Amino acid sequence: MMASAEDDLEPLLGTRRQARELALSLLYEADAKACAPGAVLDEFPIEPDRFAADLVGGVGKHQEEVDGYIRRFAKDWSLERMPVVDRNLLRIGVYELVHRQDVPTAVVISEAVELARRYSTEESGRFVNGMLGRIAEEVRPE
Repeated sequence: MMASAEDDLEPLLGTRRQARELALSLLYEADAKACAPGAVLDEFPIEPDRFAADLVGGVGKHQEEVDGYIRRFAKDWSLERMPVVDRNLLRIGVYELVHRQDVPTAVVISEAVELARRYSTEESGRFVNGMLGRIAEEVRPE
């Protein structure tokens, strides 16, 4: 049986949630250092999980487009005022919604909400859910 492109991105160790956690950590670091996500990825001491690397690299490559969606849908919130965790979870979610059609919409949103609840606040979970839900209606009308 031949491996598909998305099989190549399956985490070698752990789960896609763990890969998203790693991606969040790397994007948080890039944000804190005010450097490109790819630079943080390049400095990672071990070969990162392929799915995590795809998320970080994809957010970096498409950051202007991704941030554009977030700015447009964030009513009364500037991107810069958002908590760093929330901002980077939204970046991962928007990247997945727009560029990773292999990941179901419900999975993108529920994973981002779960990570927001774990690493930010309960309000962050609702905020991330609302933002990604509205963006998904536009980019993935089903």
